[in-house]
Amino acid sequence: MNAALQEKNVYEDFDARQDTLFFKVGAHGLISFHGRNYNIKKRMSADERNRLIADSTTFFRVSSDCYVNVRNISVIGEHHIFFGDTSKRLSCSQRKQQMIRQLIDQ
Repeated sequence: MNAALQEKNVYEDFDARQDTLFFKVGAHGLISFHGRNYNIKKRMSADERNRLIADSTTFFRVSSDCYVNVRNISVIGEHHIFFGDTSKRLSCSQRKQQMIRQLIDQ
């Protein structure tokens, strides 16, 4: 029962900068946020989306439609980025990995 309540709070009290591991931008303002044990699709205005993408201290663009939350990266592997204590990972080029390492070191 507590797990159900906890998940409900994640959806009600969702904060993209704190709770998101990475997000993907889709068509017509639809953004898919990926967290530790959930995915949330949310429609955002162009201004909201631009503010989220412009936050370069939190989010880094790894592909044309995908942004990772630099604060939640736990390990940068040979070809993947791993997040916290989850099994979620994203493939990432060596060049992008180096740029992320520089951001983390700052």
